[in-house]
Amino acid sequence: MAEPELLLLRHGIAEDRPVHPLEDPHQALAQDRARCLTERGRRRSRAVLERLVALGLSGDRLISSPFERALETAALAVEVGLAPALETATALAPGGDPGPLLAAPSGRLILVGHEPDLSALACRLIGAADGSLVLRKAGAILLSLGSEPGTPGSGGGAQLRLLLSPRALLG
Repeated sequence: MAEPELLLLRHGIAEDRPVHPLEDPHQALAQDRARCLTERGRRRSRAVLERLVALGLSGDRLISSPFERALETAALAVEVGLAPALETATALAPGGDPGPLLAAPSGRLILVGHEPDLSALACRLIGAADGSLVLRKAGAILLSLGSEPGTPGSGGGAQLRLLLSPRALLG
């Protein structure tokens, strides 16, 4: 059996945050949660996702942040054949802890989420310093988890296979 892999995918270009943030933190969170992909973000994300499929990077399972921009990106991924179905997990919301999603990995797991959380997860899994990797919007990181992957905070165990920006994928 092939080693389990993790494909981290950042959501595409989304609507800007409001210029004047709301004072009520619950309203501000709801407003951030509802930000959608822009038309450019949808086009670019689709092109990137189609390229990932063409490169043979489809996954067995896809889990997305429940925030709208990530959900839209994940739905596009399923639509183009990158994964068979879409699941959501609050652990992938900004500031969440996706560590439990990595328990007993098999095949290729795709996580769709946000920065700096995804690159920080990758850094922890490969044992690199925080900030060593930066994931662009609609970018992807592929990690080989090995037979006994490290867990977030464990200082390694995974290997970085690819760090792909949209520009690298689309030329």
